[in-house]
Amino acid sequence: MGGVREEKKRQTKKAILDAAITLFGTRGYAETSIEQLAKAAGIGKGTIYSYFQTKSEIFLAFCEEELEFLHTEIGQQADTKKPLLETLVDIFMANFQYVTRNRDFGRVYLRELIFPTELTVKRSKEMDDRFIMFFIPFFEEAQKRGELRRDLELLFAIGHFYSLYILTLSGWYSGRLLEEEDVLMFLRMLFKQALSGLAPVPSPSQQLPISHEN
Repeated sequence: MGGVREEKKRQTKKAILDAAITLFGTRGYAETSIEQLAKAAGIGKGTIYSYFQTKSEIFLAFCEEELEFLHTEIGQQADTKKPLLETLVDIFMANFQYVTRNRDFGRVYLRELIFPTELTVKRSKEMDDRFIMFFIPFFEEAQKRGELRRDLELLFAIGHFYSLYILTLSGWYSGRLLEEEDVLMFLRMLFKQALSGLAPVPSPSQQLPISHEN
């Protein structure tokens, strides 16, 4: 009986989030009311309040689902032994496809991410911390392989790549990147350039000898 109840709750929550993705994208975040969300989800207004107290909580629930997607769908498939460049491109491209599966909602997501309005600060920070912690094992393995300098502050390094991803999302929504292939190429180029600046400097013994010609 408990399993049936939990499944019904899961389906109701999914219906609310699906309605939010559609309405936040088409009508706008600020213009969407709880009443409209309830109608689109096929439930009563009171039912929504039993799951979420505010629209910001609904939006944060989507962000939490995104984190869960990272940890389950992507994290289980990611290989810490692969070159960091390939790992980062794979992860962020999968995240891009997840966030932009509804193009209009993805635009709202990007705006709220950069310029939060009603987001709960504490929960947002907790999700940021979880997002960063997800990447640390990949960066630590890259340090062990000699792809990254040992003296790097990993939190700042991860934040740097995340900002490049946000720049890529912005390029998608501004129309500078028209196809997913453009996104992939742009992301790879940005990450490759960043990694070249974070790589260890070869020791004198590793550098090629200078040729002296008469």
